[in-house]
This record gives sequence, structure tokens and C-alpha cells, in this order.
Amino acid sequence: MTKDASKFVSITLKQEGHVTYGDNNKGKILGKGIIGNENIFPIHDVLYVKGLKHNLLSISQLCDRGYQVTFRTNTCEIRLPNSKEVLLVGKRSNNVYLLDISNSTSIGCLLTKHEESWLWHRRISHIHMHHLNKLISNDLVIGLPKLRFEKEHVCEAC
Repeated sequence: MTKDASKFVSITLKQEGHVTYGDNNKGKILGKGIIGNENIFPIHDVLYVKGLKHNLLSISQLCDRGYQVTFRTNTCEIRLPNSKEVLLVGKRSNNVYLLDISNSTSIGCLLTKHEESWLWHRRISHIHMHHLNKLISNDLVIGLPKLRFEKEHVCEAC
């Protein structure tokens, strides 16, 4: 679960349902989607929840999808099924294991520049790469990275 819509590679917005936290407070579910890199470490069925204070990752759901999760006294590790390669490492802090995916070298920070251009292509309704370049050159979209968008293949949806 996350409250940050910018973390999603793809998202389907919806206005139904709630999640109940440990203190019996509720958060409204605004959508559901995929975060991470679709090729290396995608996390599917992530809920976009209004008012969530921290991003939460379900260990049982990772295990159900075949990932291997190992907990030690001060760390935890997440691996691909039948692999020795560690994808993510968590550090224990006050009985909570914290994952910092922004500094993970094993998953390339979840996004390469090539993949980021296709992510923006999907985020802006599958806009043509030529038009994305025009948006950048004219500074028309706040937050759009200064990348050179090149179309070398057609995306599946297009």
C-alpha cells in the first residue's frame, strides 16, 4: 500500500473499498496498480490509499508470489524464487523492517532511463514520443524529466 501515486508504473483508479489499520482506523482505497520495474521486480496489486502515513509491503503476499523472504535479527532479504541474488535488503528499526528501494543497486533503482521514457509514454495516455519531446522542449509539463524520447518499438497497448 502507498499514498504516493507517482510510484506506480500503471494504476487503475477506483473509488471503492477501505483498508483497516492495526488501530482500527480506515483508509479509503483510491486505486490499484503495479510499482517497480516490470522486468526485474514488479510488485502487482499495490493499493493506492488516501491518508496512508507509510508505504506498507505485505510479506505474506510476496511469499504467495514465490519470492523468498529471510528475516534475521537486524536485517531482512528478499530474493527471486530459486535464486541466490538478493533484490532488496531491509534494516530493522524499532521492531519494523525498513526497505530503502531508492538506493538499491541490485534492481537498478527500479527504473532505467529507457524504461522511464516508456513509463511517461503510458502515464500520458500513450502519447507519441515525438509529442513527449515537444512537451519537454517547450517546458509544458511540470515534473516531466529532461529525457530524449525515442520510439524504437511499439508498446503492447498501442
